[in-house]
Amino acid sequence: MAISSSMSQDSTSHHGALARGTYLFLGWLFFGLGMLGVLLPVLPTTPFLLLALWAFSRSSERLHHWLYHHRSFGPTLQRWHRHRIIPLHAKLFIVLTMLASLFYLVRFSAVPAVFTLGVALVMLSVASYLLTRPSSLKALKSRTD
Repeated sequence: MAISSSMSQDSTSHHGALARGTYLFLGWLFFGLGMLGVLLPVLPTTPFLLLALWAFSRSSERLHHWLYHHRSFGPTLQRWHRHRIIPLHAKLFIVLTMLASLFYLVRFSAVPAVFTLGVALVMLSVASYLLTRPSSLKALKSRTD
């Protein structure tokens, strides 16, 4: 009985370490993609940093704290976490990028129309979600008044 109990504890700690390592890897991967987004205007930064924050929250309290309180990225991540705020400039950029992508898909690709329609519906859903989130604390307060 003691042997099987010891074996299950080793297995549990191994799975815990494996999960932690996987989340840590994902955190750094998403952080790296977010940093690419800082340099490349077609790649979004904030969604990848939100994913990195999520992964770090499951793998490293120190890295989660570092990113959440980062001088440049922290305020945006905190506004999203606390109030689900998406700044107006980010909304506009995302919606315009989706429209440009859809235009390119319709005009220059040979994908089936049903695929294009599916992509358009997903983009419409994302745009609807984005545009219904508050853009600032002021906008959030005016909704609740």
